[in-house]
Amino acid sequence: MRIETKRTIITEFDLSMAESVHKNSLDEDNRRFVPDEVFETVEDAKETIEFLMNVYESGDGPLVYPVLLKDGTNVGYVQLVPIEEGFEVGYHVGKEYTQNGYATEALEAFLNDIMPRKGLDKVYGICVSENIASKKVMEKCGFQKEYEGIGEYQGESRQIAKYAFVKGKM
Repeated sequence: MRIETKRTIITEFDLSMAESVHKNSLDEDNRRFVPDEVFETVEDAKETIEFLMNVYESGDGPLVYPVLLKDGTNVGYVQLVPIEEGFEVGYHVGKEYTQNGYATEALEAFLNDIMPRKGLDKVYGICVSENIASKKVMEKCGFQKEYEGIGEYQGESRQIAKYAFVKGKM
């Protein structure tokens, strides 16, 4: 996969990205909102990248793609994950690169590519309710809130916000 936007490139992971994945995962927001996506060591990041590279071939699991700036700097990722009611998108931009619109730019481009590729008319976005930045990204990308309240999030009962994006309603 290769998707280019004005400022970013969405591509596939390779093992050379382990250090940047590790560093981007360590910020306090990532620890607070998606603790299962924190990689305490470069080796932990490398193992996950190896797994994700295998998913590209098998198609069985989460499809996660790094978001790079045009100069090659890895700033985060976008993903499409199978869930019970269909598919959920996710994204993360490392703290050092936030508030520049990279998540919104990458997510819009990713939706425009991945939905037709996978034959999807609808995808979800789910976040912890207090994750205001994530909610703003989804709203800017045309997601509509379907639910806010108690729900299961990463195996725990938490206050969540669930959004849906329907193709053609952006």
